[in-house]
Amino acid sequence: MLILVLAITFTSVLTASTNPTHAEPNVTKEIGVLLKNPKFRVSDDLVANVTFILNKDSEIVVLNVDTDSKELEGYIKSRLNYHKLDLSADNVNKTFKVPVRITAE
Repeated sequence: MLILVLAITFTSVLTASTNPTHAEPNVTKEIGVLLKNPKFRVSDDLVANVTFILNKDSEIVVLNVDTDSKELEGYIKSRLNYHKLDLSADNVNKTFKVPVRITAE
């Protein structure tokens, strides 16, 4: 019985996980445009890995911003969340991962 429970647990965990795909070049370019000209001073280069999905209305929903800078995290979320992208319906509910670099002035 214990083996059966373990098998079901591991199977459900494996099927529930999603592998984010790297965004298409046009998505990356549009995100770069959206993140231009931050309203805060950048003294050192900042980096982040942004994980997001597109909802049924083709709007970006930021799932995670992996960075050490809380200011950068807030900036990315405020600029990207619910911004509409012009993509095909095939990309709806698909998880994307995009690296972001904000360079110092």
